[in-house]
Amino acid sequence: MIAPLRQTLAAIALPLLLGACATVPLERNAKAGVEQSDTGLISAADPRAAAAGATILQRGGNATDAAIAVMLALTVVEPQSSGIGGGGFLVRGTADGAVETIDGRETAPAAAKPGWFLDRQGKPVPFMQAVKSGLSVGVPGNLRLAEEAHRRHGKLPWAELFGPAIALARNGYTISPRTHEYLTEAGDRAGADPDGRALFFDAAGKPLPVGTLVVNPQLAATLESVALNGADAFYGGDNARTIARRAAGAIPHKRGMTEQDIATYRAVPRAAVCGVYRAYRICGMGPPSSGATTVFATLKQLERFNLAALGPRSPTAWHLIAESMRLAYADRDLYLADGDFVSIPIRGLTDPNYLAARGKLISPTTAMPTTHAGTPPGVTMALAKGSEPPEAGTSHFVVIDGEGTAISYTSTIEGSFGSGMMVGGYYLNNELTDFSFTPEADGRPVANRVEGGKRPRSSMSPTVIYGPDGGLFMVVGAAGGATIPAQVARAIIGAIDWKMSAKQALALPVLFAPGDIVFIEKGSTLEAMAPQLRKLGHTVEPRDMPLKANAAVRRGKAWGGAADPRSEGVAIAP
Repeated sequence: MIAPLRQTLAAIALPLLLGACATVPLERNAKAGVEQSDTGLISAADPRAAAAGATILQRGGNATDAAIAVMLALTVVEPQSSGIGGGGFLVRGTADGAVETIDGRETAPAAAKPGWFLDRQGKPVPFMQAVKSGLSVGVPGNLRLAEEAHRRHGKLPWAELFGPAIALARNGYTISPRTHEYLTEAGDRAGADPDGRALFFDAAGKPLPVGTLVVNPQLAATLESVALNGADAFYGGDNARTIARRAAGAIPHKRGMTEQDIATYRAVPRAAVCGVYRAYRICGMGPPSSGATTVFATLKQLERFNLAALGPRSPTAWHLIAESMRLAYADRDLYLADGDFVSIPIRGLTDPNYLAARGKLISPTTAMPTTHAGTPPGVTMALAKGSEPPEAGTSHFVVIDGEGTAISYTSTIEGSFGSGMMVGGYYLNNELTDFSFTPEADGRPVANRVEGGKRPRSSMSPTVIYGPDGGLFMVVGAAGGATIPAQVARAIIGAIDWKMSAKQALALPVLFAPGDIVFIEKGSTLEAMAPQLRKLGHTVEPRDMPLKANAAVRRGKAWGGAADPRSEGVAIAP
């Protein structure tokens, strides 16, 4: 049975790969590219993944089909950031204004309790100790997300979407500079598993050099099985047993992840979170994502200021952005979590009157000494701020098809190479470390504490934007942990307020202000503004940040796409 299956899938995969290779140059150190197109467009963090999606569009697939192909290909060529061992959020926007979102975020095992990350003395375990253990592994969601999206809107056969990824895994792909960088920086995770060491390291334990051909037959076999048998092949049988055994066997608790946890996982359609900023309708992913509310609050609180007149070279403009971001992140930290477990005041957090009142706290001439969460309409309980470690990793991609439907999809395994555990040729996530390690503070519960079946809060911010004419205007998202809402908000300001193209908006520097310290992108034009920002009262710290965004912006009838110039990504037209 296996040999005929491989022959059948190879017949699909090889022509797809050849078509993909012809679509875009596959330079290993490719910088951001841009294409103008009125027939479709893809922007992804790796040229080979973008090419996989473009090939699906060329074969008559739609945006949903192509997005699934991109996610699968990224599992192969960007193993440090995302894949089928993790989860994601998908936002779909149609040309006529309909927006849907699907939550494929990972879940905690049913056995998980609020004290999941506490030791016997009731103290939080060290962060990296938790990461490199079964404590960090959530039930993966990406394939159930893909299945649900395909069930709703897919056009091509399910198995056909796997062709490019299978070919890349079975025939090989070369190590890019970015992957090599992460193999060097996070070698303790990338090579923690014998399978990972065999794939990416030499006999002396050194990362294989840039350009080395990597063949991953285990991952090819996993993808072949899911292509033939559907997502059930992942969420049941040997694969599910192995995930549960690995995760449960690496925790200090008596009970951990079970096959039942995996078998019962579901991707959940959620209501999109939308609001209007300067006549543009901004729509994103609701809880357990904190992205939509944080991005929208950052924008809406700035609406009374004339950012267009100030322009991107104005220290005052960036001061205002920093102040609004500080307020938005204060609300995020207190209120956002999994809405199936905690009452989240979404309407209050996006209420124009509430955000206008928050915006009045911002002065154009003086920074606030400190910021606190507000009290939005609909708050029903007193909560405490948690102690979530910093987020990292992740990949984002954008797909627009010839019908004008757009997909904004953020996929992640959390940190570099996730937990370091490999099953079936892919890395298992460490997403549960996005929960608060402390379940309560001052006698009050933390909204983002661990509970069985709960999804950890995320910063992922896949977003679609409609212009004043009612048509799709922008599709955007980013990778980079807690900096994601900051990256997305600055790109939106670039496109709307400063009339920039996608390429120009993603090239803007990044300012990240989650609290009383304003982090500015090291080496960017913001560093020259640091003295002015300090005079306004800010504590400013230049920092290297994990920045990687993708976007497309429509001007007239044509889309212009871009990938972050800091990344290896590209934007291509099919």
